[in-house]
Parts: sequence; C-alpha cells; structure tokens
Amino acid sequence: MRQVTKLLITVISGFYLACLLMPGLEEHLYLNRYLVFNNGEYWRLLTVALTHGGLAHLFFNMYALMVLGNSLESAIGPKKFLSIFVISQIGASLASIYFGAINVVSVGASGAIFGLFGALIVLSKKYGLETKSTYVIIGINFAIGFIFPGIDWHAHLGGLISGFIAASVLLAPARS
Repeated sequence: MRQVTKLLITVISGFYLACLLMPGLEEHLYLNRYLVFNNGEYWRLLTVALTHGGLAHLFFNMYALMVLGNSLESAIGPKKFLSIFVISQIGASLASIYFGAINVVSVGASGAIFGLFGALIVLSKKYGLETKSTYVIIGINFAIGFIFPGIDWHAHLGGLISGFIAASVLLAPARS
C-alpha cells in the first residue's frame, strides 16, 4: 500500500476507534454549518473526514480510498495526491455547508474520495485512457446519495468538482 494512502486510512480509522472509546469526541469533529459560521470552528472543514456514521460507512470509504488512493498516489506522487485529497475535502465541506440545510450534521471522507474520482478523470484524459467506466462508477455512487437518506450529495458533488479542478491545476504541464 502506498505511503500517504496507508497514513490516511490509518488516521481516519484510528479516529473512528477513538470516537468509539471516547464518547463526545465526535462532537468536536463533525461538520455543522452553524458551528463553522457562528462559532468560527473552521477545522471542521477537514475533521469531518475523521468521523463516520458506523462501521459499514467507514469500511466502504476506506476501501474506496485504498483502491483509488493506491492508484493515484502511484501515478502522481504522494504530495500531489495528498494535496488533491485535502483540497477535495475542503471543497466537499464548503459545498455541504453552503448548499445543505442549516441543521444538518455531516460525517465522513466520501467528499474527498469523490475528489479522487475527479482527479482520476483528469489523469485518464491526460494520458488518453478510457474514462467511461469511471463515469459509470461516479454515477452509481452519486445515485446512492439520492436513494439512501442521510447521504450528503452536496459534499459528494463539491468534492468531485474540487478534485477535478485541483488535479487540473496540479497535473498541468509546467510552463516554460
């Protein structure tokens, strides 16, 4: 497993365990529009990725991170990979709090993972690789956000767009 991918999975999974062992910890990490804007708790834009709504939620996000992360990190390097992940998470969180309901609490790293899908599209187009299957996977995962209640599709869309833009900038050919 690639270095940054392994680190992200370890840290996120570790925080899930810490939240189980220390009741109340998650309350300082999840994303809530009111707490970000009215209390200035901007760290929540990132720490939301450390929280998950159950073991299945954590498992599916970490599996997706492992599959996408290993491939992308190998292709673009650890620094650009981590940059895209962080930018995607911030973009996902901003979309969630700007377009979601004011009283909604969001949890999970799926916004950043959707950002990795955005980066995969950029990378595939850059090297002339097939993108149809990537679009199908994105479509299926995006549709799940409308089928099951409680999934923050705003964060998914914000992460996808942020990851696409970040990868477009970070993977652009250097100007001479």
